Amino acid sequence: MAKQVINIGTTANDGTGDPLRSAFDKVNDNFTELYSDDAGDVNSITATAPIVRDSATGNVTISLADDGITYAKLGTEFTTSAVVSALDVDFSSAQVFTKTVSANPSAFTFSSASVGMVKDLVVTGNVVISFPTGTKIVAGTYDGTVSNLIQIVVAGTGDYWVSISKAQ
Repeated sequence: MAKQVINIGTTANDGTGDPLRSAFDKVNDNFTELYSDDAGDVNSITATAPIVRDSATGNVTISLADDGITYAKLGTEFTTSAVVSALDVDFSSAQVFTKTVSANPSAFTFSSASVGMVKDLVVTGNVVISFPTGTKIVAGTYDGTVSNLIQIVVAGTGDYWVSISKAQ
């Protein structure tokens, strides 16, 4: 059945629209078609992994197999490198960041950081650097005479764990 449109007339109460009984008959027919066809739509799904359809309830679930995500499917946030502009490391923009610092002191800030993120920052420059409040340096010290690989783990809001490794 095609959708039945209720004629509401040209203006309110002008007598040209559908009578009330006819209008609600169309409403009932439309709802009956929707409710009856819902199972038909669900049952028309041909499910292959990772999509599963329960033919009794019509529930559709999507599951992801172990190791189902390839590197190519990851977003740029996890697969690119970027040069840090100013001193803000925007965690949502790349995985590896580089920065040559020249101003003393240089205070890094972190933005868009979420619990569980791990980012890498390669820093060069013979200056004193610092990180946001809440940062714990758990290994290494910064040496401005060489390149430093700084790994940042976000353990909580404003809770950063940093390890620093120096190029030999």
